[in-house]
Amino acid sequence: MNWITNYVRPRINSIFSRREVPENLWQKCSECGTMLFHRELSENQNVCTNCGHHMHITPRDRFAALFDGGVFTEVSVPEPIADPLKFRDQKKYPDRMKAAQKKTDEKEAMLVAAGEIGRTPIIAAAQDFSFMGGSMGMYVGNAIVAAAEEAVKLGRPLVLFSAAGGARMQEGILSLMQMPRTTVAVQMLKEANLPYIVVLTHPTTGGVTASYAMLGDVHISEPNALICFAGPRVIEQTIREKLPEGFQRAEYLLDHGMLDRVISRTKMRGELITIIRMLMGLPPQIVGDLPAPDASEEAANDAKDAAEAAAAES
Repeated sequence: MNWITNYVRPRINSIFSRREVPENLWQKCSECGTMLFHRELSENQNVCTNCGHHMHITPRDRFAALFDGGVFTEVSVPEPIADPLKFRDQKKYPDRMKAAQKKTDEKEAMLVAAGEIGRTPIIAAAQDFSFMGGSMGMYVGNAIVAAAEEAVKLGRPLVLFSAAGGARMQEGILSLMQMPRTTVAVQMLKEANLPYIVVLTHPTTGGVTASYAMLGDVHISEPNALICFAGPRVIEQTIREKLPEGFQRAEYLLDHGMLDRVISRTKMRGELITIIRMLMGLPPQIVGDLPAPDASEEAANDAKDAAEAAAAES
């Protein structure tokens, strides 16, 4: 035994060992099949750099890209009654909730936050489709009411990102009652002359579409998002006819007057800043309105400028 056996060989084995390579470095685009490096995909807000397909993004990651410097404060939401109907199908409702909470590391299907976008204070709410399909239960209703009340109290616009399969069947009529509750919450904003902007993401369906998701002052959608009450398959089975290409997709709804914009997620922040400042009666955004870049970004830009200057001189 010598230093080569005791030290060098274990080091070489550890470098080339398969176990040392993380399994989640790459992600395959479900639309075009391109393998995407996880860091590049994250920096592009989970939008495929090859085909532009918009993958799922969590509310926290969305807010990190939306708010100035990624800084926001969560708005507290009142807790509803747990399992009011003692509902059970293949699993008990509390067991499904625990599984969803473990999967997403979130308490429920909606996150409400306060922060600034382009140095304009706003309240934002976002649904997480990974949490039981983003279904609208009592908590989601409480979250939207809390967001509206916070917006009215602080005099801020409300931006809501919808993503849901509809009402939560495990809460029955109590879930359906959130449709009029959220409609009242939206009315509070209108009476306070505060903008309510809805960004519809894939998919937004059912009772969510039939209530707060289509009551905004401005409706924006991400590309190719499914937006409907009843899905295409249900409609085709009912009328027994083939639906038009792209039916109920964002671009189709834009052409038929149900949406105001279809904007890529990577450009959504700039679009929202422009719309919010216009609706709040503020002057257009200028360079001075933007948050200052951090030190690392400034250093990188300085190094790039110096390299370009040296190349020009040579």
